[in-house]
Amino acid sequence: MTTEKLCKECGAPDARWPGPRCYSHHARRKRAMAAQSHRRHVQRAYDLADGEYDRLLVAQGGRCAICLRRPPRNRRLAVDHDHDTGEVRGLLCTDCNRILLGRWSLAALRRAIAYLTNPPTRDILTPEAEQC
Repeated sequence: MTTEKLCKECGAPDARWPGPRCYSHHARRKRAMAAQSHRRHVQRAYDLADGEYDRLLVAQGGRCAICLRRPPRNRRLAVDHDHDTGEVRGLLCTDCNRILLGRWSLAALRRAIAYLTNPPTRDILTPEAEQC
């Protein structure tokens, strides 16, 4: 005697999925639990009220505040904050948050901007005839 498994949510038979829900209801519940977990983490770690992460995300157009790339479909943007003051600055992709801001000081980033806007080779390697 085999009993047919029924989905806890819709009552549909689903013999190929081992849990108490059919695949579509299991996936929907998993996404909802992940979103709830993320909201709780953001509230605890960064003191953002419920919905403020989403407001930041909409204000930034769903993109990283620095490189303007959208995160991959299965990733969220990181909450960038000042470790000394706790002030939330915005949402960044992993590369910008860890590699760019996590590694370099503000002074080093300013030097990088100056270097890119006026490379030293312009002054050093410019032929004498062009300078006159």
